[in-house]
Amino acid sequence: MKNKLIDLNNHLFFQMERLMDEELNDEGLIREINRSKSVSNMAAQIINNANLALKASVAINDGLLKEPPKMLGLNGYKDED
Repeated sequence: MKNKLIDLNNHLFFQMERLMDEELNDEGLIREINRSKSVSNMAAQIINNANLALKASVAINDGLLKEPPKMLGLNGYKDED
């Protein structure tokens, strides 16, 4: 998997296809359900982080922030250390 949101989207759809595999036995289905829960939890965190970066970008564009917080690692940050 790459590190772009479109890759995450593709991965989530791939996982959904694995869940829909009618040839899975009960053990395989349980394994895929557990895998899907883990993937979903991680995906939610990735999406939350992307949303935070987007909000910071909007705040900068709207003049509410002069520069992004250092923790976001966005371009335009001036290191004051």
